[in-house]
This record gives sequence, C-alpha cells and structure tokens, in this order.
Amino acid sequence: MTKVDKNNPKKENEQPVDQVEEVTETPEETLQEEATETDKLQEMGEKLATLNDKYLRLYSEYENYRKRTNVEKADLLLNGSREMMKAILPVIDDFERALDNMKTEDEGVRLIYNKLIKILEQKGLKAMQVKGEKFDENLHEAITQVPSSSPEQKGLVIDVVEKGYYLNDKVLRYAKVVVAC
Repeated sequence: MTKVDKNNPKKENEQPVDQVEEVTETPEETLQEEATETDKLQEMGEKLATLNDKYLRLYSEYENYRKRTNVEKADLLLNGSREMMKAILPVIDDFERALDNMKTEDEGVRLIYNKLIKILEQKGLKAMQVKGEKFDENLHEAITQVPSSSPEQKGLVIDVVEKGYYLNDKVLRYAKVVVAC
C-alpha cells in the first residue's frame, strides 16, 4: 500500500482530472430529449391557448353583464314611475268625465286638470289619439264592434271608451275602443 499524502487528499485509484473520460450521448438519446422538449412546449402552448380562451370568454361575459345592467338601470330610471302612473290614470279618467258633465265651466278645476296633465306629460305620460285610426291589437282593446255605415270605415276605431296612454313611448294602458265591422 502506498501512503496518501496529507496535503493531497487524492486516493490511490483516482485518475487525474485531465484523464477523465467525457460522457457523450447517443443520437437516439438526443432526439428523444428534443422530442420531449417539443412535446412540453406544445403542451404549454395548448395550455396557454386554453387559458387565453377562458380569459376572453370571461371578459366578454363581464362586458355583456355590464352593458345589460346599464340598460336595465336606464330603463328603470325611465319607467320606474310606471306603477304610480297606472294608479293615477283612473283619477284622470274621473277628472275628464267630471269636466265633461259640469253644467258650468269652472276655470279653477280646468286649471288644476291642465296642470296635472302637463306635469304627467313632463314625466313621460302621453295620451293615445286613436279615434278614426285603423284598429291595432298592439295598441287597442276592442270592447265591441258595430256595423259600419260605409265600407271605408270598416276596421276603424269609431269611439273610445277608455283612453290609452304611453309612458316613454311604451304602452302603459291599452285604449278600450269600439270598432266598425
């Protein structure tokens, strides 16, 4: 046995550094590593595409939600008073009947009526003008039909039993009418 030098802790059977053999890979191993790297890159690309698609769908869904809520908010502001207007319509009807049946014109009552109508019109209420127009089931409710005196009147509104109203160009109450047949 040979002695090991304390200053040089090298073992007996070790080879010097310059004599170490270089490990080389075979071409098959290199191709296999490149194939696995390509597979990994392709898999990461697919994951990226999937995540990007999910992101775009989520973003567009959020944008649609935001637009829909803005439209609903605007509609609520425009038509939020719908129920209150519907409750006032019978009072307006009674007011108009009272004005029509008064023996003497009372200027004060007429003033109050006009003021009420003007305020409601500012809030979007508008009366339908239907007498003499062609019957439209989207706007009118036929109460009865009467025979017409001429063929030109057939299908026209002859009389209005109850006025119809729009609130911001949407039908609030359908007009109840008499139609010529």
